[in-house]
Amino acid sequence: MNPFNYDIKQLQEKARDIRRDIITMLVEARSGHTGGPLSVTDFATALYFNIANHNPENPSDLNRDFIVYSIGHVTPANYSILAECGYFPLRDLMTFRKLGSHLQGHPNMLETPGIEASTGSLGQGLSISVGVASGYRMDGKPNRAYCIMGDGEQQEGAVWEAAMAAGFLKLDNLCAVLDLNNAQIDGPTDKIMSIQPIVDKYKSFNWNVIEIDGHDTEQIIKAFNTAKTVRGMPTIIIAKTVMGKGVSFMEGDYRWHGVPPTPEQGDDALKELGTTYEEWSQRLLSN
Repeated sequence: MNPFNYDIKQLQEKARDIRRDIITMLVEARSGHTGGPLSVTDFATALYFNIANHNPENPSDLNRDFIVYSIGHVTPANYSILAECGYFPLRDLMTFRKLGSHLQGHPNMLETPGIEASTGSLGQGLSISVGVASGYRMDGKPNRAYCIMGDGEQQEGAVWEAAMAAGFLKLDNLCAVLDLNNAQIDGPTDKIMSIQPIVDKYKSFNWNVIEIDGHDTEQIIKAFNTAKTVRGMPTIIIAKTVMGKGVSFMEGDYRWHGVPPTPEQGDDALKELGTTYEEWSQRLLSN
């Protein structure tokens, strides 16, 4: 059972707070990725605050679901959500990417509570998740495995080896989420190497495919719950998102993939999100 079980309004409010965290962390760090963390925020928030079974008081709880971010560079969202859940203090977010911090640019499962896999080399997360889901099945456990992937990452061959295995093994305890924001570090995905027709590809690998607006909380919750009812095949939720979602001057611009906002840009972004850097950084530092 999810420890929070937030309703739609609570999820939307929490997603706004997480976007505030992301911008504040990046301004403080002066480095890191901006666009992807903002695009995954809505469905990742729903996963942790409504859907998945996890235990912030005992991250190693054997009854927990497994959640891996195959796109390891979206740590500002990942870390913010974990801190907001209570895995570690919110003030730790202000140490992001600093020497000695357990919150490095890519996640380290040996250092940070709630991190299930050290990721960052794209294309690896789905293979890990397939192994975990297979293990749950062999042990007769009801746990589920969730894997968050990027669309540029679909250009990796390892993704398709894992997809083929998952479909063949009929891993209905596996749910992947594809952050389809149509952008990667070098430009629009369809200009670098198109991944289309992505729906047909996953269907041909014997996956159940659900397409949603990745920023519509009601659609997100419905998709996750539907995935739990599917039998005989894994599910992928293709979440159509906008890079930099929530900040007008970042939205849809691939150049924000791996660039942090300046202090001035950060304050402008936070004002759009209803706060200021001074106000939100104090909130983090006091908790």
